[in-house]
Parts: sequence; structure tokens; C-alpha cells
Amino acid sequence: MAMERSSYTNSLPFLLFLLPLLPSIAEAQYKSLNKKSLNKKGFNISALFVFGDSTVDPGNNNYLTTLFKSNFPPYGRDYSKQQPTGRFCNGRLVTDFVASYLGLKDEIPPYLDTGLSFKELTTGVSFASAGSGYDPLTPKISMVMEIPKQVDYFRDYLRRMQLMIGKTGTEELIGEAGFLISAGTNDFIVNYFTLPEQRKKYTVQEYQLLLLQKLGEFLQDLKDLGARRILVAGLPPIGCLPIVITANPHYGFQNRGCFDTFNYVAVDYNRQLQNKLVSMQETFFPDGRGRIVYVDIYNPLLDMMLHPGKFGFEDSVDGCCGTGLFEASFLCNPTSLVCPDASKYVFWDSIHPTEKTYYLVFKTLGNTINHFLLD
Repeated sequence: MAMERSSYTNSLPFLLFLLPLLPSIAEAQYKSLNKKSLNKKGFNISALFVFGDSTVDPGNNNYLTTLFKSNFPPYGRDYSKQQPTGRFCNGRLVTDFVASYLGLKDEIPPYLDTGLSFKELTTGVSFASAGSGYDPLTPKISMVMEIPKQVDYFRDYLRRMQLMIGKTGTEELIGEAGFLISAGTNDFIVNYFTLPEQRKKYTVQEYQLLLLQKLGEFLQDLKDLGARRILVAGLPPIGCLPIVITANPHYGFQNRGCFDTFNYVAVDYNRQLQNKLVSMQETFFPDGRGRIVYVDIYNPLLDMMLHPGKFGFEDSVDGCCGTGLFEASFLCNPTSLVCPDASKYVFWDSIHPTEKTYYLVFKTLGNTINHFLLD
């Protein structure tokens, strides 16, 4: 015991000498990792940070007290490790494909996973929470993480990075990073069109303006925290979601078709969103040293839903899980019947696309992403 104590005591001066150097060592490690990732595919981007809802949540809800989770089979059935991750899909999400395309890594992890490595943290994480939205009421309905809380976690991330790679290293990391935001569907499907009191309080036009106002505040926060390359996804054709078709059987249950009224709302919202982003681009980055780019997911998805055969799909109005009519989250579970081949379906459950659908959407975004990467 005496020898062990003596050895420990003798090592103290070395440890005390080493501690002040740790941030410098971490910063050097970051620069080495970052240099490799930048050169991998020739893109000048350091990391990808993601905010929003279930379309981009890789598992943050696993760590929240909410029923809106997907960390159980059959979710993740076709994932690389063939196990659920918390993604509301049978496999990967659009953001995973984007990160891979940029040469950063194959998958974007959830920030709330406390086991993330240094490299994982410095190449990008997702703060998204399934069930969230721009309207503060929306995440309360599902007891999930609101958008301002996601920003708070990003601030926490910045503090951690400053301790690890220093203030200058962190500023460089964020300045060269990409930010992707995908939300809004839950605001209409879970909130506005479900709660009568909301429709009494707001007209559709007033509610759209409320969401755009909240989005503007969110983008201002990100800009103030150093973001200068931001992608904002519009709404999908929400009238074509299987759960919406089930709830609005205007063609009858035997002849399922998109609910056009909801799609008109999505189209109008997307038009206003594009105008707002153009205005914010001019306000935020008058010198052109930053970009806010609109991501069109409406038209690619609508094309798949209306012309499934063109993409090798056999069903575009039902989900692969269960009956495909209403199951999602805990209703799509280990006891549910599941289609044998998810690649034949546009939707995995009654709300969320399959991995193949996400991949096909990603394939349409090449020009958008390349424009977004310009300095």
C-alpha cells in the first residue's frame, strides 16, 4: 500500500502539469479530425447540426418522459445494425444521408446520448425531438422538447466545445458548420387541425403567420450563436399522410386519396416560408457571408405519393406497419404485423416515410445542398 501511495504521490506533479494542456490537446485533435473530414469529399463544412421534429430526430426522445418514442421493434428493422435507434423509420433519415454525402459521417446521433465520442460531437449532432413544432403548444401536447429547449441544448453544446477546443476553435467549428431545420407538420396535424379551440383562436392564415414568427425568432437565435449556413425544410404534402387520409375519408375507405384541403394549406405555408427566408437572408447576411436556403420536400414527396410505380413503390397511402392506417409510435410495436418489404412502401408507419423514401428525397436535394455550401 505504501508503494502504491508513493507512486500516486509522485505522479501528481505530472498530472498537475498536464491538466492545463488538455484543452490544447483536444483542440489539436479537433483540428486534425476536422481537416480529414473537410478533405474527405472536398466540401468546406465542419459539422451538421439538426433541429426539429420526428423527421430528423435520431433518438433524443429516448431520453425524455414521453410516449412518443420509437426505440423498440419494428422501428429500425432495416437499419444497418438491425435494431431500433429512436428514429421513426425502418432505417436512416434524410439527415443521415446528408451527413454521409458531406463526408462527415454515416449517421447523425442524438445530442442527449451521453456516450458520444469527441469526434461525434465535433462533426455534428441532432437536437430534434419527435412531436415538436414551432408553436409552443405543440410539444406540450406530446410532452417533448420544444424548439427553444433545443436551442438551449445547443448553447450547452457550445459551452462544452469551448472547454474542449477553446473559444476560437468553437467559433471556427460553428462558422463552418451547416444547420438543418425540419418542423411544422405537427403544428398542423397534432395541434391546429385537431384542437377546435385553436381553430377558434386563429384562422389558418393567422396560424401560419404565428409559425413563421416563431421560426424567425428561432433563426435569429441560431444566427446570434454563430450559424451562417442554414437549411430550412418546408412542409410535406400533409394531406397525403396515411393518418390524415384515414381521419378524412372523403373518398371512402376503399378508395384512399390525398386530402387536398390540407395540401393547399401546406403549399400556401411553403410559399410564405420561402418569402420570409429571402427577407431574412437579406437582413442577416447583407454582405453575402451566410446563407439561408429553403428545402423543398413537398414536390418530391407528392410525386412519389401520386406516381408510386415510377419509383418502384406499390403502396403510397398506407404505412408498412400494422394496418398502415393509423399506427405510429407506440401503436407500431413488437406485436404489430409488418409488411415483408418496406421498400415497396412510401410510408413506414401512418406518418413517417420509409428509409427508401427518405433516400429518394435526399437525392433530389443535390443542387440545394451544393448552393448551401457556397461561401
